[in-house]
Amino acid sequence: MSGNTFGKILKLTTFGESHGFATGGVIEGFPAGLVVSRDDVQIELNKRRPGQSKYVSQRNETDELEILSGVFEGKSLGTPIGFLVRNNDSRPEDYDHLKNVYRPSHADYTYDKKYGLRDHRGGGRSSARETLARVVGGAFANIILREQGTEVIAYVEQIGNEKINVDYKSLELSLIETSPLRCPDKDAERRMMELIERTSKEGDSLGGKVFCVIRNCMPGLGEPVFDRLEAELAKAMLSINAVKGFEIGSGFSAAEMKGSGHNDIFEEVGGRIITKTNFSGGVQGGISNGMDIYFTLAFKPVATIFRDQESVDIDGNTRVLKAKGRHDVTVLPRAVPIVEAMASLVIADMILRNRSAKA
Repeated sequence: MSGNTFGKILKLTTFGESHGFATGGVIEGFPAGLVVSRDDVQIELNKRRPGQSKYVSQRNETDELEILSGVFEGKSLGTPIGFLVRNNDSRPEDYDHLKNVYRPSHADYTYDKKYGLRDHRGGGRSSARETLARVVGGAFANIILREQGTEVIAYVEQIGNEKINVDYKSLELSLIETSPLRCPDKDAERRMMELIERTSKEGDSLGGKVFCVIRNCMPGLGEPVFDRLEAELAKAMLSINAVKGFEIGSGFSAAEMKGSGHNDIFEEVGGRIITKTNFSGGVQGGISNGMDIYFTLAFKPVATIFRDQESVDIDGNTRVLKAKGRHDVTVLPRAVPIVEAMASLVIADMILRNRSAKA
């Protein structure tokens, strides 16, 4: 299997299956001499951990990080950083009834066709369990970003048809981590909670949207033409399980605008060149311009539901499935730290690549 490594200079390779022994990764290209706190990385990892509230999967994993190499006496060595997280609460028997059946909208059929066999235990490699390695990688990337004063913040903007109706600049973003849904709007959060509870009783699932903003990003990041900054962000985000849409800046609404209304006019304020508006989403010509980089992701509803669904087995026989085990009604709250991690990896990699752009 190829396609397990992300990045050009700062590279993250992940490994592991949902109900295997462990999930982990290797980080290459991380500069030597940077202060690394395992506790800080663990804090980020805890954000995506299951079992945090009644609104997410009750799989009881501690997700304790083990750093195997590349860090000595609290500093990075410049050598590959190996890490793993052991799977302590795997229950493969929950999936025995699915061994020979293709679950609707999962990767069962496609993995079977590509590799000739598959790990049926929770989706194996296709499970979102893999994303914990991304969060670890993103936490290391954040060490580089903090040196630049760059901040990546994401939150749940919408679940089902319930959404935040105000611009991100009007929100108190410090409320994100106090919310079980990682939604900084209390009224929207209440409506989302009610919808989740109703949907859970129906045995169904929900999709939604995550909004992300990258603040205080230096201008000049991005590698035209094929590695444009927005293209790298799109690739990173669309590699996340269940993501079905990505739009940056004005996104699809730009199709309905005129150039006179969409153009971001430059002005000089306090010795700094900025734009009066930011329909570009902080990226022009594939390169960051110093304004906020903001984008929205659309997540599909969770494919595993507690309702009878028709499918077929490996021999083409009709089967009726109903989920067992521990599953999310919606992945949105736990997706937030994954989105932040992938954005951090992109920006950190671009910072390192940018150092070779000019003398």
